[in-house]
Amino acid sequence: MAARSVSLISRTLVPLALLAPVMPLAAESAPAGESREMIVVTGRGLADVPSEPAYDTVTLDRERIVTGASGRVEDVLANVAGFQQFRRSDSRSSNPSAQGVTLRSLGGNATSRALVMLDGVPMSDPFFGYVPLSALAPDRLQRIAVTRGGGSGPFGAGALAGAIEMESADAATLGLLSGSAMVNQRGETELSGNLAPQFRNGGFAVISGRWDRGQGFHTTPGDERVPATARARYDSWSASARAVVPLSGDIELQARGMAFDDHRTLRFKGADSSSSGQDASLRLVGRGDWQFDALAFAQWRDFSNIVVSSTRYVPVLDQRKTPSTGIGGKFELRPPVGGDHVLRLGVDFRQSKGTMYEDAYNAMTGKITARRKAGGRNSDLGFYIEDAWTLGNLVLTGGLRADRSSIRGGYFVERNPAGAVVRESRFDDRADWGVTWRAGGVYHVSPNLALRAMGYSGIRLPTLNELYRPFTVFPVTTQANADLRNEKLTGFEVGMDATLAPGVAFTLTAFDNRVKHAIANVSIGENLRQRQNLPAIDARGIELGASLGQGPLRFDGSLAWTDAEMVGRGASAELDGRRPAQSPRWAMSGTLSYRPQPGWHFAATLRHIGKVYESDLETDVLRAATTLDAFAEVPLAGGFSAVLRGENLFDETVITRNSGGSVDLGTPRTLWIGVRLAR
Repeated sequence: MAARSVSLISRTLVPLALLAPVMPLAAESAPAGESREMIVVTGRGLADVPSEPAYDTVTLDRERIVTGASGRVEDVLANVAGFQQFRRSDSRSSNPSAQGVTLRSLGGNATSRALVMLDGVPMSDPFFGYVPLSALAPDRLQRIAVTRGGGSGPFGAGALAGAIEMESADAATLGLLSGSAMVNQRGETELSGNLAPQFRNGGFAVISGRWDRGQGFHTTPGDERVPATARARYDSWSASARAVVPLSGDIELQARGMAFDDHRTLRFKGADSSSSGQDASLRLVGRGDWQFDALAFAQWRDFSNIVVSSTRYVPVLDQRKTPSTGIGGKFELRPPVGGDHVLRLGVDFRQSKGTMYEDAYNAMTGKITARRKAGGRNSDLGFYIEDAWTLGNLVLTGGLRADRSSIRGGYFVERNPAGAVVRESRFDDRADWGVTWRAGGVYHVSPNLALRAMGYSGIRLPTLNELYRPFTVFPVTTQANADLRNEKLTGFEVGMDATLAPGVAFTLTAFDNRVKHAIANVSIGENLRQRQNLPAIDARGIELGASLGQGPLRFDGSLAWTDAEMVGRGASAELDGRRPAQSPRWAMSGTLSYRPQPGWHFAATLRHIGKVYESDLETDVLRAATTLDAFAEVPLAGGFSAVLRGENLFDETVITRNSGGSVDLGTPRTLWIGVRLAR
């Protein structure tokens, strides 16, 4: 696996790096008297359109990204109230398949309802729909934009609840050499490094690596531990390489390769999981009169998981491998249609293909009782058009998207230990067209006040995991459902952005969203659930944001109140009016930072997550939790600085799972110390 990953990165980066020295020099390097074309290299996509302020978007800059107490990207994203994973665990102490990302309390299962992209490439696993958070190192990022609410732009079929767009940092930001080394009181370590040379022609390359390992903490409370209880051990690494080279004054080529491998243990000895992957992408961006953004990507992923009995503490299920592939791309064109308009015409495509292999064991004898195999192929072809029209202080925007989605080749086969088929299902192929839209505008009442309103719709295809793969979190088994329909969201929102004084800004958004055919894990018996389409999930609420800066002091805050409930009829009538699983009513985050002089940085972050329910029946409660994190950086010499980080300083008991009183816990008080280098 490691050799394949290194080969992938080298094949992506090296050819572009070799091209760089022979490219024409930038204008400032031209001989006297000779005119040369100015080459500007950004490493980004096309510029934001004037209608972007119409959306409920929160932007996290690099300073906020690299000062998280845990050093993990999910900790950074938690600064945006309304962001949530399926569970409250981070990517050190959760099962990878539970790392679904959503917004606005539209949770209910572990699949992502929000579109997470890195440099324009969707990051969700082709089979499961979870996001490999441990592979997305914060120190490699420049900017994160979180847009809450459905979207119909590029890859809009995945942006049901919104989009999270991550941009990689360039060489000028990183410096030639940067990195960090950290250790905590449990002896766990975190190592990261970046090498970012700049080419003579204005291009650059970035080669990055990160390795995290540790014995972990006990997720099981002390009074529930048994001899088989294990700490949440983790060992993960990721590597990436990126090159950006100019092909002319307004066209640049971007190439990126990434590989990762992640191993974890959860709850019991032998309950091990792993996830691994390799990604590659090529992107061509043109910033001339006819602007364009062409992208192609490929992904290879795998997942394994061993389920251990909570009564006999022996393996009962070995989900030994789940290889999957994802391919896709997009082409967006922005023709010159006048200074008052920004017209976007685009097409994108995504295909996911994967297979599950698992073996079931008898808990008494340890012998295999069944071998199972399941899989299929999903695809989506989308066409979109969107325009932003500037009329003085008013900017109007409207977009339309048509998706041809297909679900094909689905099957489930179960064999006995002798290899004889005991159950075989081949599911019908199906395909259909879906049309989504968004429209609205922003009115700048004054330079300090903007009013905005948006309406939108969006869709999400069920994942291969939801369609074909049953799973067990002992003792609860959740069945797959090959008849699941696409989810569809419709909603609207109104809001305002106000600057009350220099450095003092507030945002307010009120929204009402409905997801029809929402996929949830529905209880159908004791310790038995099935993925089913509910008639709907309704979510309405208010989101607040505040930023206050005065000299070296700064406060950034975010609050979300969401009233979410399921709509149930017929077989799901019992769920009507209940809150979706894992969906908090209240979420808030506030960070106070102090920078007395360059290089010095102190920050404290207070977060509160309201209570949630473990399941659709609201029987087991995960009570509310309030945590305090801290960060400090003090410069030393030679580009080095000392870094202190503290997670959950109050040592709050954070319950992440509650199944009939059997609970898992989140990160306890954790103190980190280390050094950071930036040259």
